[in-house]
Order: sequence, then structure tokens, then C-alpha cells
Amino acid sequence: MPVHVSPPAGHLAVTVRMFTQRFSATRRGARLARRLAVQQLDAWGFPYGGEVSDSVALIVGELAANAATHGRVPGRDFELRLMELPDSARPGTLRIEVADTRTEKRPPTLGAIAPPPPDSEVARGLVLVTALATRWGVLDRHPVGKTIHAELDL
Repeated sequence: MPVHVSPPAGHLAVTVRMFTQRFSATRRGARLARRLAVQQLDAWGFPYGGEVSDSVALIVGELAANAATHGRVPGRDFELRLMELPDSARPGTLRIEVADTRTEKRPPTLGAIAPPPPDSEVARGLVLVTALATRWGVLDRHPVGKTIHAELDL
């Protein structure tokens, strides 16, 4: 749903597209988050199977799976937010946020992420996010939890 921000006098109007949804902190919730994210992108003009859609599907899939696995607190959901932010210097930025309610389990810092051994079946999520996103990070979520955000320059 587009959000219209009233500009100060003499400035142009800015429209920010935003999608927010809560999901159960389960594998099923993570899968649904990924599917709804690409559906929303298609509605915004980023077609299924395109570069943006495929990158967002992988990023949302990994962050949502981490929220359901490592950020899970029984009885609490995780939240997905997508925002297409316009920018006059470039075509814009797509921001992906996945928030969970677990404060104490934080991902490693960007420089501390190392690829897992080739035969490992786990620990590839943030390696993929690092490879696909223009930038990513972790923010505190108030009153409780954390938000992992990833951005793609469009």
C-alpha cells in the first residue's frame, strides 16, 4: 500500500511503497513470507522470475527461516516489512526487514561471517544475504527483539 508523504512547500511529493505482515515463527510461516513477498513485488512491477524478485525471494526466505529457527519465542510471531524507497540519486532502494522477538540471539557482524565447509548443510543463510544485498545489518527492536534489514539498490 502506497504511503503519501506531504512535502514541505516547494518540494515534490514522495510516495513510499510499503508491505507489512506478521507470520507464525514456523517453517510454514517463513515459506508464506517468501511467497507473499514476491507476490507483492509483482504487484509493484517487479515480475516473478526477474532479478529483483529472485534476489528478494532468497533474502526473505533466509531471514524468515532464521527468525523462525533462531529468533523464535513460543507464542510470538515474526514480522516482514518491504519498502520501496525512492531516491533522486538512483532509481531507488528496496528495503527488507524481518523482525523477531528474541533479543539475545544476534547474528554475527558482517565481517565475522565466514562461508561454511563445503559439506555443511547449515550456516549458509547470511552468506547468501551478504552476496545478494547491497548492504544489511541488525537493529534493536523496541520494546523487545531485533530487526535484520537488507537493502537492494534498484
